[in-house]
Amino acid sequence: MQNQFFTGLGASLCVAASLLAQAPAPAPAPLAFDVASIKVAPPIEPQKIAAGKVHIGMSIDAARVDIGSLSLSDLIRIAYHVKPYQVNGPDWMGAQRFDILAKMPDGATKEQVPEMLQSLLAERFKLTVHRDTKEHAVYALIVGKNGPKMKEAAPEVAAPPPAADAPPAKPGLVIGSADGQMRVSPTNDGKGANVNGGPFGKMKVSMGEGGMMRMEFASVTMPNLADLLSRFADKPVLDATELKGNYQVGLDLSMEEMMNVARVTAAQSGITLPMRGGMGDGGKSPADSASTPGGNSVLGAVQQLGLKLDARKMPVETIVVDHLEKTPTEN
Repeated sequence: MQNQFFTGLGASLCVAASLLAQAPAPAPAPLAFDVASIKVAPPIEPQKIAAGKVHIGMSIDAARVDIGSLSLSDLIRIAYHVKPYQVNGPDWMGAQRFDILAKMPDGATKEQVPEMLQSLLAERFKLTVHRDTKEHAVYALIVGKNGPKMKEAAPEVAAPPPAADAPPAKPGLVIGSADGQMRVSPTNDGKGANVNGGPFGKMKVSMGEGGMMRMEFASVTMPNLADLLSRFADKPVLDATELKGNYQVGLDLSMEEMMNVARVTAAQSGITLPMRGGMGDGGKSPADSASTPGGNSVLGAVQQLGLKLDARKMPVETIVVDHLEKTPTEN
């Protein structure tokens, strides 16, 4: 009798162990900030812009994440690694801006910040989303029939520290965006500007021939170049070149197009720049100023690189906002 009991017990334990082994492991808890403070951002003041004291964008210092004056649209884009045209939600998402100060848990890295932002948006703004893929009218950035005409970027070398007797560096302006902070400083000859930081790395802007503005990038990837070109076109530009690595890129663009993009970028950061001649362009919004690449200098600039913009429809993944609160829960 006793042997039968232990035999039955052993069989039961084997069955139980087998069932436990087949059961799915519990999903790990989503990564989240240890603590986070969310406040409505104050209006952006022109005098602070001129003084380089505008608190816009995201900076990460050790375990401290400092986000300044970003909208819910910006935060969702960062959290889910998508572009502005890939976020589908209510128009008011871009109206209100927030300052966020958060602390990452021990051992977390800056690469995990987007996942923590997802948790923060879900907890404090009750955000729920789903992913969808739809055909989208775009420009595909492709290689021209004669091949690319760009040089590969040289390996980046750290700049040597300035000499003790070197003159002080010229003051720069710090500009923030959802893609990080950029420092703009005048060139030594005073005829242009150097830009460091942000999504495009090191860039030089100067006046070219015939009133054109020249933008020179020391090292840029093709996906980042496509993102830049999207700012000058009426449709998103997607990289379809299949070119890997980083390249030296120079673009000659008209002053009008540069100003249009400056207005759009400023408007996305909550800054209003005056339109030329008052209302300009018949009262259009800055976003309406973007035009087809076939009708401006963008097409020529792209062709000079041995590339081409091809209008087509392509599947684009979209983050669809199902629910979102305008006001966060209390800190």
